[in-house]
Amino acid sequence: MAYELYYWDGLQGRGECVRLALEDAGAEYIDVSRGAKKEGQGTGAMMKIINSKTEPHIPFAPPFLKDGELIVPHVANILLYLGPKLGLAPKDEGLRYVAHGLQLTIADMVTEVHDTHHPLASALYYEDQKDAAKRRAKDFVENRVPKFMGYFERVLAQNPQGDTQMIGNATTYVDLSMFQLVDGLHYAFPRAMKKFGTLYARVAALHDAVLERPNVAAYVDSERRIPFNESGIFRHYPELDQDA
Repeated sequence: MAYELYYWDGLQGRGECVRLALEDAGAEYIDVSRGAKKEGQGTGAMMKIINSKTEPHIPFAPPFLKDGELIVPHVANILLYLGPKLGLAPKDEGLRYVAHGLQLTIADMVTEVHDTHHPLASALYYEDQKDAAKRRAKDFVENRVPKFMGYFERVLAQNPQGDTQMIGNATTYVDLSMFQLVDGLHYAFPRAMKKFGTLYARVAALHDAVLERPNVAAYVDSERRIPFNESGIFRHYPELDQDA
């Protein structure tokens, strides 16, 4: 039975980390909201579950994964569930929780990326908070990117199994999510990321290695990969970018 992934149509967003894991593993899945012309699919099918008055375990918001009758919400939680099934998690149970912690840290940074263009309220348009966004983005580029990426660089350097993956001796979903994070930052802040490869050589090498994985490369070049756009989390507004 195919996995069912529920996320907003037209966006990579937080759902992209789940898509990358499913694509890398060659897993059968349905991107439900994108199937608007198919019966039982489309955004309406997703909202039906979220707004259900009878479903015993309703998710608060997408993304969420449906595996049979089981509904698993939240990116890190979904990947904690999927990782062992897809061969993208450490075999050691203890290390799986370390991987989960790394994924949660990635999620923290993704939230801060979102807040560069929506620092006051998600309900407001970007144009209604542009001045605050400029201040927030400046702090993000100057302080938060070095804080997070310096940490991720150290995680790679101090991995006992080698600095080519975030944890253990094989690629995990954490590596795939790091690829997405770095890819998104290059899109949103191209000026700030010009020296990224020099400043964070291990993280940059990890990004490039993930992109060379056959299934990931095929996915990125396919129509299934939604382009970055200014409706998602990673948005390119030139006035928010600056040299690092």
